[in-house]
Amino acid sequence: MRWKTGRRSSNIEDRRGRSAGPVVFKGGIGTIVLVLAASYFLGINPLDILMMQTGTGLGTDVSQTDRQPSPEEQQMADFVSVVLADTEDTWTEIFRQSGKTYQEPSLVLYTGAVQSACGTGSAAMGPFYCPGDRKVYIDLSFFDELRRRHGAPGDFAEAYVIAHEVGHHVQNLLGITDRVQSEQRGLGKAEANALSVKVELQADCFAGVWGNHADRSRHVLEEGDIEEALNAASAIGDDRLQKEGSGYVVPENFTHGTSRQRVEWFKRGIEHGDIASCNTFASG
Repeated sequence: MRWKTGRRSSNIEDRRGRSAGPVVFKGGIGTIVLVLAASYFLGINPLDILMMQTGTGLGTDVSQTDRQPSPEEQQMADFVSVVLADTEDTWTEIFRQSGKTYQEPSLVLYTGAVQSACGTGSAAMGPFYCPGDRKVYIDLSFFDELRRRHGAPGDFAEAYVIAHEVGHHVQNLLGITDRVQSEQRGLGKAEANALSVKVELQADCFAGVWGNHADRSRHVLEEGDIEEALNAASAIGDDRLQKEGSGYVVPENFTHGTSRQRVEWFKRGIEHGDIASCNTFASG
């Protein structure tokens, strides 16, 4: 991916080198850790946290540490900033063409654990988007996991991950997140999970829409980049992760979609470049 000459985003919030203290939820709920929306590893319903009251009575204890990012980590942070800026440019134009105004999200870099309006996130959960504060959260160690554990290396694979989380922000701005949350109330686990899969696949498609526009406008793609993203999408499909984790697959527990589905919807987005092609809710 051609990124080094790209614009850097001003919406990066660097919390690396900080430790996140306990989160206390007042009002009798006790101290809990919220499982966050974009868990690539754990197969958790990505909208469960939206059904909870978030960001209220939140007590935090965040302290500085002496750890300094390595040069490699600094370059990765620079890369993330460029990709975020490119998503800003793309979605600003797409929204403008439809008579809307795009509101840019912030992206928080953190190490180990982090506080958000949705509760406490950890590196083990992978990148996530919190609709409560409209921020994307990423521990850069996730990209090492993507390469080593899941066999999905490459800068465009990493860009796909960022664009997927920004896709959740787009859903939030378009009111899709609220509508799905409302529909999930009262549903059984399997039915709620099926809606979550549609949300995640649409975010994959939106990531593809970004890739289409970024390449047409700024020629960012190099040979093999699309294959890197498709490999990453396949690597984090529910069926593959379940098979690797437990040795068997339980489809009713899917929350993000199968490898085939994730590849299919990313391809649809990058081939068509049109958000209208990303209506996962109309598909069977």
